[in-house]
Amino acid sequence: MSDNEGANTQEGMPVEDPFAVRRAKRDALIESGETPYKDRFDFTHRASDVIAEYGHLEAGDDSADVVAMAGRVVAKRDQGKVAFVVVRDATEDIQLFCRVNVLGDDGYEVVRSLDVGDWIGATGTVLRTRRGELSVSPTEIVLLSKSLRPLPEKFHGLTDTETRYRQRYVDLVMNREVRDVFHARFRIISAIRRHMESQGFLEVETPMLHPIPGGATARPFVTHHNTLDMEFYLRIAPELYLKRLLVGGFERVYEINRSFRNEGVSIRHNPEFTMLEAYQAFTNLDGMMDLTEGIVAAAAQEVLGGLRTSYQGVDVDLTGPWPRRTMIELTSEAAGEDVSFGRTADELRELCSTHGVPVDDSWGKGKLITEIFEKLVEGNLVQPTFVTEYPLETSPLARKKPGQPELTERFELIITGREIANAFSELIDPVDQRERFAKQIEAKASGDDEAMGYDEDYLRAMEYGMPPAGGLGIGIDRLVMLLTDSASIRDVLLFPHMRPEA
Repeated sequence: MSDNEGANTQEGMPVEDPFAVRRAKRDALIESGETPYKDRFDFTHRASDVIAEYGHLEAGDDSADVVAMAGRVVAKRDQGKVAFVVVRDATEDIQLFCRVNVLGDDGYEVVRSLDVGDWIGATGTVLRTRRGELSVSPTEIVLLSKSLRPLPEKFHGLTDTETRYRQRYVDLVMNREVRDVFHARFRIISAIRRHMESQGFLEVETPMLHPIPGGATARPFVTHHNTLDMEFYLRIAPELYLKRLLVGGFERVYEINRSFRNEGVSIRHNPEFTMLEAYQAFTNLDGMMDLTEGIVAAAAQEVLGGLRTSYQGVDVDLTGPWPRRTMIELTSEAAGEDVSFGRTADELRELCSTHGVPVDDSWGKGKLITEIFEKLVEGNLVQPTFVTEYPLETSPLARKKPGQPELTERFELIITGREIANAFSELIDPVDQRERFAKQIEAKASGDDEAMGYDEDYLRAMEYGMPPAGGLGIGIDRLVMLLTDSASIRDVLLFPHMRPEA
């Protein structure tokens, strides 16, 4: 808040409304013929450029070099004929050392009228003050955009995180560490793209409106197209479209996509999220493990400079190769007894009851085993682990394991108790796929609103012949959480979904 906002002349008098004060300044500028909202400012330097180029100046040194900078006022201190203004741009903060004898009376009055939050452009020379602060001594300051709302004084460390998420624009201004997280996110995605290109993958785009929900088991969002007079579903996964491209002859394709699932909101889940999905012809689950390790390593090297990190106080080593354990092995170890298809369904339900796992009467053995695994094992896998051989019942698009048709060639990568990636040796037999789609329809009819639809066109594509392939999905948001030590998915989404503001 600037010096002339909210000032009282007598104790007990009402405090002036900062919004009204700023609005009056805006209106006065317009009445005087000056616009408080300029359309352009040509800057020559960012704050980080000035710090890098002139960091060698000693206390009291001046440079004759003229720079032009633009940014937001985040602090201001007026000492009569000298004022100190801190400006923040996209890179750093830097001080403006404003002097009336350099700016002139009119120029200095511009400085005095500035409020914290205003956007300004400044032109001047670089110096280091006698107290050692690298500064720009402006000969001209231009108001670029008048801020009507004062920035909050206590937004940093705000315990009401909903306010921070809802007003992300203020969060980004006030908290540098928040901006750092999103800079890291964008670098992670760029590093993944570079790695995928280096491996010969083509980045493609597939529809976000699907006539049939498919590619994963999840509850979709439904919308209506007026001209076609038909329902569409926001995609829950791009899988079936990407695999159509394998049929068409592309060997390596991927998409970094937004997907949507009409499910709960938690520290791990947001209805709208970002995934990487990749499909590679002529490989299998082993190839997908190699690809996954390469992607995670590329992202980690980009933002960490290595393969070791700490997540919420726990050290994590991302150095490969990572252990490969079957779901049944891990679940049996955790339960202290055999948890496999050798048990009866009633015995598995009894195990669920013993360990506090809710069950549904429609679940078969595969679903029961999966639920026990998620309760007893998943949250305890801290170091990277490939969990393999998922039940067929919960893997309708994965290839069956030879000799054990109740299991599939599928893995999930678990790190810090969270699924980061999911991959298959892809099912390419259209007859088998048709049977599995039929079972999904039966499940949907019995009340499973997460079951997939029956995609006849995808089956037709498969009947033209799909090459052997491996497929991979990586949750970008969860990977960013891991590499930035963020506790909640909302911390790595610029605008997470929230309930309406009261």
